[in-house]
Amino acid sequence: MAPIRGILNNHVLFIILLGWFVAQAIKIPIYRIVEHEWDLKRFFGSGGMPSSHSSMVTAGAVAIGFTSGFDTAVFALAVAFAMIVMYDAAGVRRETGTQAAVINQILKDVLINGKQISDEELKELVGHTPLEVACGGVLGAVVAVVYLLLVF
Repeated sequence: MAPIRGILNNHVLFIILLGWFVAQAIKIPIYRIVEHEWDLKRFFGSGGMPSSHSSMVTAGAVAIGFTSGFDTAVFALAVAFAMIVMYDAAGVRRETGTQAAVINQILKDVLINGKQISDEELKELVGHTPLEVACGGVLGAVVAVVYLLLVF
């Protein structure tokens, strides 16, 4: 029972999950503003504004900094982890989405010409623009600071 109690009382873990939740929830109205339609599936989707990955890792790093100290090895590790995740979100995963869009267009062209390869489209919204990553990072920091100010 002690491990479960420890998990339930882990403020850093809660802040990380809250960072994800807030970022995912914000995606719905932003999608509505940009695309002029509601899509509640955006709550569970990857990609889009803001980056929930960036929000999570930044919220975690800030929470660790405040609770364990900004001069600790665990904070340094959290910052390094956050940098890797945000680089991946804006770089590798974004490029994967671009490639998926090109492949989907090729498949449509092939299907129009009568050659059927596959009718399953690849997921194109898998990465983030640098702005989406930055906004996710700022959001995560804000979530962590607000939570810590309210709870501690």
